[in-house]
Amino acid sequence: MIKVKKIKVNSKLFNFINNEVLIDLNVSKEEFWKGFSNIVDYFFPKNLELLNKRNQIQNNLNKFFKEQKGSEVKIEKYKRYLYDIGYLTKEGKSFKINTKNVDTEIANISGPQLVVPITNARYALNAVNARWGSLYDALYGTNILGPIPKNSKYNKKRGDKVIDYSRNHLDNFAPLKKSSWKNIIKIKIIGDKLIFELDDATKTTLKKINQIVGLKYDHLKNINELVLFKHHLHCRIIIDPNHKIGKIDKANIADVILESAISTILDCEDSVATVDTEDKILAYRNWLGLMKGNLNSIFYKGNKKIKRILNKDIEILSLSGKKKILRGRALMLVRNVGHLMTTPAITDLKNNEIGEGIMDAIITSLIAMHDFKKPKKQRNSINKSIYIVKPKLHGPLEVDFTIKLFSHIEKLLKLSKNTIKIGIMDEERRTSVNLKECIRASKSRIAFINTGFLDRTGDEIHTSMYAGTFVRKKDMKNATWIKSYENRNVNIGLECGLQGKAQIGKGMWAMPDLMKEMLEEKINHPMCGANCAWVPSPTAATLHVMHYHKINVEKQQNYIKEKKSKNELDELLTLPLLKGKNLSEGEIKNELENNIQGILGYVVRWIDQGIGCSKVKDINNIGLMEDRATCRISSQAITNWLTHGIITKEQIKKTLKKMAKVVDKQNKNDPNYMNMSKSYDTIAFQAAERLALEGLEQPSGYTEPILHEMRLKFKSLKN
Repeated sequence: MIKVKKIKVNSKLFNFINNEVLIDLNVSKEEFWKGFSNIVDYFFPKNLELLNKRNQIQNNLNKFFKEQKGSEVKIEKYKRYLYDIGYLTKEGKSFKINTKNVDTEIANISGPQLVVPITNARYALNAVNARWGSLYDALYGTNILGPIPKNSKYNKKRGDKVIDYSRNHLDNFAPLKKSSWKNIIKIKIIGDKLIFELDDATKTTLKKINQIVGLKYDHLKNINELVLFKHHLHCRIIIDPNHKIGKIDKANIADVILESAISTILDCEDSVATVDTEDKILAYRNWLGLMKGNLNSIFYKGNKKIKRILNKDIEILSLSGKKKILRGRALMLVRNVGHLMTTPAITDLKNNEIGEGIMDAIITSLIAMHDFKKPKKQRNSINKSIYIVKPKLHGPLEVDFTIKLFSHIEKLLKLSKNTIKIGIMDEERRTSVNLKECIRASKSRIAFINTGFLDRTGDEIHTSMYAGTFVRKKDMKNATWIKSYENRNVNIGLECGLQGKAQIGKGMWAMPDLMKEMLEEKINHPMCGANCAWVPSPTAATLHVMHYHKINVEKQQNYIKEKKSKNELDELLTLPLLKGKNLSEGEIKNELENNIQGILGYVVRWIDQGIGCSKVKDINNIGLMEDRATCRISSQAITNWLTHGIITKEQIKKTLKKMAKVVDKQNKNDPNYMNMSKSYDTIAFQAAERLALEGLEQPSGYTEPILHEMRLKFKSLKN
């Protein structure tokens, strides 16, 4: 460890920052580390005070519900108590946010958003490059058109279905004055006009000529690519008579490429397992590569060596021959960790670990400065903004703390005021109930709010653990509070002026194999006024973006604003309790097995392989994208039923052993998998057991403390 003023820095991190990050930046090593120490010295004690405030509030809530045991709590009495203990904050006057220099991907374009573990360079590059995706590939390789072909040979019957589906979509996206895209045999330029020749020997044009953005063509003016536009989103139609698909297509259309993932969150939090200095450096180094634009990943697909790099921008010409540029990459945001966790990478002089969230904020902002050194059109943020998504904030005081931290970081790094924007994850109950005041605290920096069902449910349970027995997970989605939570997030966001200045987002579709079902259900997100929503893969982004072709989110938001929806705070505070409803032994058994299997399936990869997010089979063998949020809800659901005597410790332990065998079987083809059911004493199994049995003691029901402790134990034994 290297001593710098009032902190000690791991030598590997110290050298990484000095030798890789600070190079070519207008900040000297001496002033950076001095400023770093000053920020830690000022902010970390305040960080600890906020965590202590969380504990005090939780203790008060536990006391309140224990005293009310056996009697129904009246909502007005409950609300008064929440105000008395500082859980609820009185709302101030109406206001509008004044965030400036927000990029168009945030302010104006509605579309899918990806979240990707920053520690996996290949996945990170895939996500950033998912700004564009093949509709043909997305349809052919998913269950939308029926079962996926099992062999790699091209299935023409399925291919014809793909083309037919795509033509139908084009008829909706950019309808012709007459006829259908299915009847086009030639697309060509005559003068400065785009003409479509049809199979009945007639010609037509688009209904709306202003949908034509541009094209590419060869020296004979044969069109290679046509670019159309709707709701701020582009569609590229590839024309190639020599392509294997284009040559059998009567219009020689080889593919339809959709602008898909408009933004992507590079995640340092829930989808990674970064427990020590080496892990954090890997995360920071990948972020550095993305900000510099030189990150690459080399891997093998079969026997073929592939090098993945960031996509370049796309150059096209307008009908009049003027050069235009289409952005080749999704706008990148970075998610820091929350206020709870500390890091061994930096300590104070007494060897106490400092706040990992403080370290993340300083270093990810420092690294993002490399983006500003690039030519304007090549930058991630054309407007020179840094977008930090901040998770697990508990109310306005914690938002205010974060805003002040960002301000100090800007002074250290010589950045303009409000360069660092905040994305507020509305995933903790104290933020949900005080959302308007959270936005007020960040009104000059706010660029993003969203809802996250799983973390939010975990906090719903933990906050009110002693209120009674909570309903099953599958019944939670129909609970009164959920509907209020989703509605208020949009309504309050619009009331506070986020339209045209910030994203209002919705949560993840967690089943990457069930794309047909996603297409049927996820259209609800743009319908409800959300201008971005999370998807689990680039393919899902290409499919989900079709919803934004159909729905004009700006119009939906205007409609919602005109309705002036009521403030549903009472509904938001309505607890999803069983209220005396009896569950059968079978229902209890199934719920327990479901939760235990989910914990084991996720934790075994987290502990043994350091995988923070992956597709994990559930108890019904359906692949789900799992991260710490899903683990948190399962842990808290078990804890609640244990607390209220629905299940026993013996049942939990017995079920852990039973489900370990199931998870082992599900992972039998993974060469890196470590079997749990041979002895039931692996570190991963012990971690899962602790999460199932110790959920009551965990701060806010978070899983990080146990997971980090056990992963570090695993790594120490392995080394």
